[in-house]
Amino acid sequence: MAYFDAASTEPLHPRAREALITAMDAGWADPARLYGQARRAHLLLEQARTEVAEALGARPDEVSFTSSGTQAVHLGVLGTLHGRRRAGRHLVTSAVEHSSVLHAAAVHEGEDGTVSTVGVDLAGRVDLAAFGAAVAMEGTALACLQTANHEVGTLQPVERAAAICREHGVPLLVDAAQSAGRLPIPQGWSVLTASAHKWGGPAGVGVLAVRKGTRFRSFLPEDERERRRVPGFENVPAVVAAAAALVAVKEEAERDNARLSALVDVIRERVPQVVPDVEVIGDPVDRAPHIVTFSCLYVDGEALLTELDKAGFAVSSGSSCTASTLRPSHVLEAMGVLTHGNVRVSLPRGASAAEVDRFLTVLPDVVRRIRQDAGVA
Repeated sequence: MAYFDAASTEPLHPRAREALITAMDAGWADPARLYGQARRAHLLLEQARTEVAEALGARPDEVSFTSSGTQAVHLGVLGTLHGRRRAGRHLVTSAVEHSSVLHAAAVHEGEDGTVSTVGVDLAGRVDLAAFGAAVAMEGTALACLQTANHEVGTLQPVERAAAICREHGVPLLVDAAQSAGRLPIPQGWSVLTASAHKWGGPAGVGVLAVRKGTRFRSFLPEDERERRRVPGFENVPAVVAAAAALVAVKEEAERDNARLSALVDVIRERVPQVVPDVEVIGDPVDRAPHIVTFSCLYVDGEALLTELDKAGFAVSSGSSCTASTLRPSHVLEAMGVLTHGNVRVSLPRGASAAEVDRFLTVLPDVVRRIRQDAGVA
């Protein structure tokens, strides 16, 4: 099986595995207590916090660990809005943010807040002029913008958006789930979120970083752990493993990004050559190095993923738009591109040229058979 779904979760990095096993023996105790085992756990936790902070361009005391990237986003969005209630109740997001951002926005809207959802172009890049106009609205308390889109890989103009936010005194929450470890973190964020299993750490560890000077107040009952931002017992071994993976991935990024990006270029170029009526989606250059997405006309997306699985390829779709559900991806819909027969290939560390060649050999026949079965070939 060729695993091509790294944007969902990257396989555990070997250094994370080693760190996790070691920390399970040394870091199992409660890091908030004072006895010897607890002090060891506390030291491991704080060393991991320092490593993660350095990798993300933050201070250790700005970084808190959550139970997932989704929880980090929920806490970041709603906690910042709660902390800035006096500034206003207006939230700005792009139309292609991760569903966790949009779900948090819906909660805010349900509590009498207002939300401006800014559109994107055909590549999935936010309309910066419209974003700026929304940020400039009276009572804007927070703006949100991802670094790289999780479905199509397009990079967003985060630093330019941050400059606009700074001009209007509005904090910017940046969701770096698809780029942390792989690409440098853009400057200018006020709140940053990320997810360890996207960079080869274990699942169950998210990162929430809040810059000093950014007003933040958790909307949950108060808890003394994690700078009073995140309630609950810290998973020290998993955090240690997450930090080890992040450090390793950053060290390997230059080499791996160049190799994976070249393989993505091959897919982007050859898929339209071997499959008729296909649309390759997202920016061809200004993109995450490991993600490529395309849609096939006259093809049921669910059937396509199932047949590719049978052929030995684990891929995903940015769209649930099938004959049974008829629910297009909010990202693809906002871009105004083809949603049916959608495939997202996201290459993990170690993906090979041979696997990509085999995928490009198998894909045309799979698409042809599905179209024949549907009576459109």
